[in-house]
Amino acid sequence: MTSSHAPVSPTPFEDLLPSTERALLHRIAVAQTEGRAPSLVAAVVRDGRMVWSGSLSCVDGHGPDADVQYRIGSITKTFTAVLVLRLRDEGLLDLRDPLEKYLPGTAVGGATIAQLLSHTAGLTAEAPAPWWERTPGDLRPELGDVLGDQAQLHPAGLLHHYSNPGYAVLGALVEAVRGVPWKDALRTEILEPLGMHRTSTEPVHPHAGGWAVHPWADVLLPEPSEDLGLMAPAGQLWSTAADLSRFAVFLTAGDERVLSADSVAEMRTPAVAPEPGDWDAGYGLGMQLTRTDGRELVGHTGSLPGFVATLWVGVADGVAAVVLANATSGPLVGALAADLVRIVAESEPRFPEPWRPLPAADGELLALTGPWYWGTHAFGLRLTADGGVALAPVRGVGRAARFKAAADGTWIGLEGYYRGETLRAVRRADGSVSHLDLGSFVFTREPYGPEAAAVPGGVDPEGWRGI
Repeated sequence: MTSSHAPVSPTPFEDLLPSTERALLHRIAVAQTEGRAPSLVAAVVRDGRMVWSGSLSCVDGHGPDADVQYRIGSITKTFTAVLVLRLRDEGLLDLRDPLEKYLPGTAVGGATIAQLLSHTAGLTAEAPAPWWERTPGDLRPELGDVLGDQAQLHPAGLLHHYSNPGYAVLGALVEAVRGVPWKDALRTEILEPLGMHRTSTEPVHPHAGGWAVHPWADVLLPEPSEDLGLMAPAGQLWSTAADLSRFAVFLTAGDERVLSADSVAEMRTPAVAPEPGDWDAGYGLGMQLTRTDGRELVGHTGSLPGFVATLWVGVADGVAAVVLANATSGPLVGALAADLVRIVAESEPRFPEPWRPLPAADGELLALTGPWYWGTHAFGLRLTADGGVALAPVRGVGRAARFKAAADGTWIGLEGYYRGETLRAVRRADGSVSHLDLGSFVFTREPYGPEAAAVPGGVDPEGWRGI
């Protein structure tokens, strides 16, 4: 059993307290024992760096450190999604386009790229037999071998149906548009810029071996490790707790060398409604979304014969956790990673950013702050530190949102009901502000005040009255 943390930081609150480290180590010890994992390694990231790692092993007599490779299964899908979003951001494709536009001749050409990313294209969950995770990829040399005779089970866009072949298709899309093999694009566009030098498509020593643990006896069976061929973009990668910690930092804040913060936030945004009966889970663009103990987590789980893995990021808490184990089943790594985030977030709550006044005040913008009325509903408009504005109900809950400033003097909604919608100040002939227009809804300084022309349908000329 081992436990370690990153080098001492110059600031006093970045390292974990000894009591927190012990709680983390105890939690993974319980998980390794109850899950009967041959070995298990975990890491915690806080505010941009790995602050703790721990491991246990009963196979080789010592715990693996954070630089030992494990297979990460479907966490690979998030990397593939990043490659697709990079193509979008470069203007080489549009997520609304049908696959056929870039990869003609498949049986699923009518599905859009966004639907493939969010598992709403209606494709089958698995490739045709033989079981693709346990057989060599050269058994499926063509994309048609991955999709099979009945590639689409559901109408595209109707519902969320997780599809491994869908990500094989996205890998082929990357190759077709970029003009290089998927693994080469992955290395040069993501792994090298992020310093993930211990992440690879094939195992590189030191790495864990994959094991099956007998469900009714404490005995082991080695699992095969295959090159998945065309299915690689769905689950091929090997990585380490340290490398996935670097990836967690990227999934929190983006990195201009790879993908902007806005595009990464788009990946974390729910793209589809949750499954019926499960209102605490969803899927974005290559990222799983879950709510556990009231805490929102994003990332991905993964499994292949002999391995299970999870990467969860609690963006609001600034905490992420990675868990890797070399067992086909047993250790509940998804719940474990969520618990590691919770332990740190609750034991050592995040310090808020100190309040600071704005460096300068824009008089015209400042004049827009304060109360505005949508009909009789009172809203407050305030400035934000990043140069945008925020609009929220004065009482109770409602359609609150932050808006970023656009070059033309308007603001674009960043979240919720008003995501992507335009807020503008409508001015009179003399330049003064008459009202705010938000997606055609009118906000006035007084509830149905004298600016009758600003309110569609007009205002009764007799005004407010008693009974």
